[in-house]
Amino acid sequence: MKKGYLIIWLICCWSAVKADYKETALALIQRVVPAHAAYFSVEIIPAEKGKDVFEIASSGNRIVLRGNTPVSVASALNWYLKYYCHCQLSWNGDNLQLPAVLPAVAEKVRIVTPYEHRVYLNYCTFSYSMAWWNWERWQREIDWMALHGINMPLAITGQEAVWQNTLRRFKMNDKEIRGFLVGPAFFAWQWMTNIESWAGPLPQSWIAHSIELGKQILAREREMGMTPVLQGFTGYVPIALKQKFPASDITVKPFWLDYFPPGTAQLDPLDPLFGQMGKVFLEEQAKLFGTNHYYAGDPFHEGKPPKQYKGYLEAVGKALYNVTKSVDTAATIVMQSWSIREPVAKGIPTEKLLVLDLNGSKWKGTHAFWGSSWVSGIIQNYGGKTEMGGSIDMILQQQAASNHDTSWGNISGIGIFPEAIEHNPVIFEAAAEMAWHRSAPVTADWVKSYSYARYGSADVFTQTAWQVLLHTVYKAKHVDISRESPIVARPALKVHGASPNGGLNTEKNYRFADLWAAPKAMLEADQQLHRLPTYQYDLVDMLRQCLGDLAIPVQQSVSRAYLSGNKDSFRIATQQFLSLIDDMDVLLGTNEHFLLGKWIGDARRCGSTAAEKALYEQNARWLVTVWGPYDKKAMLFDYSSRQWSGLLRSFYRKRWSDFFSFLGAELEKADGRYVETDAINHRFKRPANEANAFYKRLSKWEYAWCNESAVFPDKPRGDAYSIAARLYEKWWPVAQQIYGVH
Repeated sequence: MKKGYLIIWLICCWSAVKADYKETALALIQRVVPAHAAYFSVEIIPAEKGKDVFEIASSGNRIVLRGNTPVSVASALNWYLKYYCHCQLSWNGDNLQLPAVLPAVAEKVRIVTPYEHRVYLNYCTFSYSMAWWNWERWQREIDWMALHGINMPLAITGQEAVWQNTLRRFKMNDKEIRGFLVGPAFFAWQWMTNIESWAGPLPQSWIAHSIELGKQILAREREMGMTPVLQGFTGYVPIALKQKFPASDITVKPFWLDYFPPGTAQLDPLDPLFGQMGKVFLEEQAKLFGTNHYYAGDPFHEGKPPKQYKGYLEAVGKALYNVTKSVDTAATIVMQSWSIREPVAKGIPTEKLLVLDLNGSKWKGTHAFWGSSWVSGIIQNYGGKTEMGGSIDMILQQQAASNHDTSWGNISGIGIFPEAIEHNPVIFEAAAEMAWHRSAPVTADWVKSYSYARYGSADVFTQTAWQVLLHTVYKAKHVDISRESPIVARPALKVHGASPNGGLNTEKNYRFADLWAAPKAMLEADQQLHRLPTYQYDLVDMLRQCLGDLAIPVQQSVSRAYLSGNKDSFRIATQQFLSLIDDMDVLLGTNEHFLLGKWIGDARRCGSTAAEKALYEQNARWLVTVWGPYDKKAMLFDYSSRQWSGLLRSFYRKRWSDFFSFLGAELEKADGRYVETDAINHRFKRPANEANAFYKRLSKWEYAWCNESAVFPDKPRGDAYSIAARLYEKWWPVAQQIYGVH
């Protein structure tokens, strides 16, 4: 009898889950395609051998979407939209012009994913892209996740509240806690244990808001059937705790990157206070946000352990797991490959560790992470740079389950771990879609289908443009790219690159002249496409890349003119370079995805007082320019190096204009003219803040710019097509002359 009751109870529970899942999936369909939602029906079906599955079929005049979770149903919807309706929802514009009569599915489609885990987000994404998002934007992103098969997102919104509640129980008052917490644009690096205090103190109103937003995000992700990854405890603590608990083993660590005060503190995981504090942290997090039993835990991220003796690191791994298990007996630790250490990993039970190989390469040197379950990922972008590029073919091959032999060990999924999003949509579309492919599709055919869905048309000119892109910017040797333009680099006669670890684009990647065929073809496309958001974004982006590349030889002509002492050539070349920046600013101003004003406007809207708005604007400006505090050894400046309207005109152009004025004055000297040497460069071959008198003035001005409050347009201005056509006609002849083509 008891067994019978149990069966009835299980059936009732499954029925309730199916009903909830169905309701959630139908609500997503209503949000994505409201005018056609009535023509879709949803059925919840069992998983296949523990793996997610979806089906698409026709029934009368309706399209039936089946899946074992709302994510699976949403993935079915996305597949149908792409491959039957030739539609697309993306970060950078949508094409959702569905036909009045939905195309029938002649033969049922059934696809089972080869991957248990499809993981999404990097800590950095929450700062470089999501810092100012409201619930409306988050809701759209969660829908994007579901449509693209994501079932395991990182979820750290609201961590500031967890820390406040925890530290209140460890002798810290709210003023001290808010002083420890960083500004809203820099949470990623606090949660990765790199910094404290910078860009704060954090207003209490922000903390209160983060609780509500975090709850909304997690509730929706869980409704979708996702398994969010929450934060674990690794012993990162406020420096102030060392004075409050002098008997505990707390180490004040060196400044991050050698210049980021006041440093950070590490509570030794083997100290008794670690267990006490970790337990409280995880309990307070569970009170606010519940749990799905997965906890991100990366001890000593981009730093050194406080102890070095034999056996220490394995004991750290055990301590990390044990404190988590003391609160959640079902806990699994999720660890990034970035700074992973074998002894720490081996201190955690193999079956209780999931490793995220952020760029899909670390597994080769770790015996596939020593038997633990792991996820192969891509990063692709650092800091939110705007350049196009990457390798579509490499992504399709790397993420194809059929290419994973026994050397890949216990691979259980794929992941997308960008530092920033809302760029290069084709790269992420390819990476996400591999959740539903066992073998890699033919790259050229896949790109053709992508283009068709992108514009809802097999227009020969858009197809031509994408073939050009496939053989230039998207035929890279690596998934991640660094193809910077001197426009966004700190000015110098010899420019090596804009950002740390960056570098100027080069014709070793592709012939710059060849790329111009892409915007040319787009300009010749069917006029009916001109108002389509996806078309407008791509047209602007293609021409932006061409102009950014063109700036490389133009800047070099400035340097040659100065070094030869030719004043007329110098004047012509500098005017051409500044004119190029001006025109790029106008072009980018036609599209909402390239607007500094939107970034700042979103930041200011998060504030409830004038002081809060000013703080958030300063945070927003800092992150995309100087990044960190002023120091002669600073190295994170221009890390984002974004080609944005408003930022080009007010920041990057001003820097180059001042540099040209400085050089022009030097050209007037009969002798003793300025000579540039490598001595001006700090790390990564970029001029240091205090390299000489000019750079001292320039770097001080950069920080002054971050304190300004000039208003920039937060809505597009001008017609993208007509402005792109005009600028193509203006600059293509210049490019032909420079590149020596006709």
